[in-house]
Parts: sequence; structure tokens; C-alpha cells
Amino acid sequence: MTLDFSILLRFEHALLLGLWMTVKLTVICIALGCSLGFLVGLARTSSNVALRAVSSVYVEFFRGTPVLIQLFWIFFCLPLLLGVELSNLASGVIALTLYMGAITSETFRASLKSIGPEQLDACVALGLPRNIQVVNVVLPQAVLRAIPTLLSNCVSLFKESALVSAVGMADLMFVGQNISNNTARPVEVLTVVALIYFVIAFPLTRAVSLIEARILKKLAI
Repeated sequence: MTLDFSILLRFEHALLLGLWMTVKLTVICIALGCSLGFLVGLARTSSNVALRAVSSVYVEFFRGTPVLIQLFWIFFCLPLLLGVELSNLASGVIALTLYMGAITSETFRASLKSIGPEQLDACVALGLPRNIQVVNVVLPQAVLRAIPTLLSNCVSLFKESALVSAVGMADLMFVGQNISNNTARPVEVLTVVALIYFVIAFPLTRAVSLIEARILKKLAI
């Protein structure tokens, strides 16, 4: 078999559009998922037993089931239960956001527990409202301690986003599969698609290690 990677030059624009969709989806789900994860992390450290129980069930379910099954259930089953239609974009955003929220909640829960109780006691002594405590005292410290793991979660989400191609969303993987089917050149096309994911994910992974080292040094852990 003779390999011919030059054939991909005809589909450069399509691959870039697919990559843009992948990046856009990832950024949206990171923003929504991290916000959800912080709220769930707060719920899991709450003194309210019911709140802790509900948040724990959510986290364990979405961490303990395959993301592909979650995506299929939201795309095929949720519309039947709600009586509404969900686009593949909406289904992908919901599924990946819920997954991201579950995995980042554990990161935030660990970082929240690392915040000394004396700081919260000081907030109470100063008479600060709960929302001010969370926004100005708890959130900045929790995010700083969670940054290395959060960045790793973001890289993982970028790679997991390829699953949305299974519901017909025109991301990089979906575009690559279509080009592969149309050209009968799966080796060249899928190799290039894999390299695109690697070229983006690998530097981010290395950056996570450097950032983690700097933060640990700053916190003197």
C-alpha cells in the first residue's frame, strides 16, 4: 500500500473547521463544567446531609459510567422524556459539561478541604456574608490549589470531545471519518487527525507539569 498524505491538502479547510468546532466545544464545556464542579464541590463539603448525598450520587454516577453512554442517553433518551428535540451540539455540551462538573468537583473538594478552618472562622468573626466568603476568600484559594489538576482535566476533556462525533456533530473526528470514508484513505486521514490532537494536547500536558511545579513551590507544599 502506497501512502499519499498530499490528498489531505484538498480537505485542509474542512479539517480546520472541524478543529475549530472541537476547540469551541471544549472551551464551552470547560467554562460550564468548572463552574458546576465548584458548586458541587461546595455541596460535597456542606454540613447539609441531603445536599452532600445528592451531590455525591451525581459525582459517582458521572465518574462511574462511560462518557459515550452518557452522551447517547442524553441525545436519544432525554428528548423522549422531556418531549423536546436536542441538537447534537446541545447534547454534546450537556454531556461533557456534566462529566466535567463531576471530575472537577473532586478537584475542588480536595482544594476546599486544604483551606484552613481558621480563615473561615476569621470571616465569621468579621461578619462577612456567606456569598462574600465564597467569592473573596474560598474561591481564589480553591482555584489556585486546584489549577494543576483542573488543567489536566481540561486536556482530558479535549480528547474526550472526540466522542461527540458518534452523534453526528461535525467536530475534528467526525470530519476526519467522513474524509476517510470518501477517499478510502483511512491510514493517512486518521493518522493526521491523531497527530492534530497530539500536537495540541502534548504541549498542554507539559505546561501542566511546569505550572504544577511553580504552584507547589509558591504554596511551599
